[in-house]
Amino acid sequence: MAEIGRSIVKMDVDSLINLLNKALADEWLAYYQYWIGAKVVKGPMKDAVISELDLHATEELGHAQLLVTRIVQLGGTPLLTPEDWFKMTNCGYDAPTDEYVEEVLNQNIKGEQCAIKTYSHLLDLTREGDPVTYDIILRILADEVEHEEDLVALKEDLDFMLMKRR
Repeated sequence: MAEIGRSIVKMDVDSLINLLNKALADEWLAYYQYWIGAKVVKGPMKDAVISELDLHATEELGHAQLLVTRIVQLGGTPLLTPEDWFKMTNCGYDAPTDEYVEEVLNQNIKGEQCAIKTYSHLLDLTREGDPVTYDIILRILADEVEHEEDLVALKEDLDFMLMKRR
C-alpha cells in the first residue's frame, strides 16, 4: 500500500513525511493545551470557554489521526514519543500557568495562528505535488481557521462584558 501511496506523490516524500510529523507534533501539543486549559481555566464566561476548548481538543485529536494515517500511507513512521513532539513542533506549547480565561484564550489564539501559518505552507507545498495530502491539509486548515474565529469571538465577548461593567 505504501508503494502506491508514494507513487502518486510528485515531490520529495521523505521531506513531506518530516513536515507531516512536525504538524503531528503540533496537533498533539494543541490537543493537550486545549484539554488541560479546559480543566484549569477560571474567570468570567468560564463555562462557554470550557465548552469551546473541549470541542477544539477533540478536533485536534482528529487532525492527529488524519496526519498519522497519511504518514503511514506514505511509508513513514509517525512520531512515537511525546519527547519527539517537543523536538519537532512548529508552534510549541504554552502551559496555562495563568489560568485566567483571557490568558488561556490568548494562548490558544496564538497557537491557532501558528497552525494556520503551518498548514498554509503545507497547502502551498502539496497543491501540485500530492493531491491526497493537499485534501487532508485543506480540511485541517478549515478547522484551524474556524478555531481561531471561535476563540477570537469568545475573547471579544469577554472584553465587551468587562467594558460594560466599568
